Amino acid sequence: MPTYNCGRFIRESINSVLAQTYTAWELLIVDDCSTDETQSIVRTFNDPRIRYMRNEENIGAALTRNRALREVKGQYIAFLDADDLWLPEKLERQIAFMQQNGYSFTYHDYIEIDEDSKPIGLHISGKAHVRPFDMMSCCWPGCLSVMYDAEVIGLIQIPDIRKNNDSAMWLQAIRKADCYLLPETLAQYRRRTGSITPTSVWRKIGWHYILFRQGAKMSPMASALWMGVNILGNCYKKLRYVKRYETI
Repeated sequence: MPTYNCGRFIRESINSVLAQTYTAWELLIVDDCSTDETQSIVRTFNDPRIRYMRNEENIGAALTRNRALREVKGQYIAFLDADDLWLPEKLERQIAFMQQNGYSFTYHDYIEIDEDSKPIGLHISGKAHVRPFDMMSCCWPGCLSVMYDAEVIGLIQIPDIRKNNDSAMWLQAIRKADCYLLPETLAQYRRRTGSITPTSVWRKIGWHYILFRQGAKMSPMASALWMGVNILGNCYKKLRYVKRYETI
């Protein structure tokens, strides 16, 4: 759980881990020099399964994830940003799915919520079987839905890119194992103001180029080609696998 100034949400996120029906977990929180009440809130949790670390200086989300991945001890690695939520059976259901099928890299469905934790009527799914070409063409997994077997995938370390750093992780993981969808809604992604998600179309295009140029270390020509393919792929995902539903 990388975090930066998420004091408003982090208690609820931690509680969603504490509520897991699968209890043999370790939660590693890496604080990227938050200036809000994050540290004091985390310190109120008295559970030996929770480890808190704080960067000496603000280094950004990508390098903070790298530090967490170097420190983590478990076989199965999962991700939860400090403003998102897991549903109680997330770990139990996903680990069982992987073990029963012999999968090393998986993701699942999730819904979106607002800043007050209320569903906003969006359900996100994806392809049942994601191969290397598919992952290059589109970022299929939401970060909060991914789990992989570190004994198969190995240590992931990504370049210092501000946006799409989760996509850079999946581009590394897919080289070692295909990714499979567990078609169950097991998490909630918080849509909020003040996030680093770019709003300008041109900024989004630029971040896609950087993903392949710096994240995947491709040539400028190859990066431009895959940038275009990836943008089209993500548009296809939104049309096919993002569904609206009525909320109460």
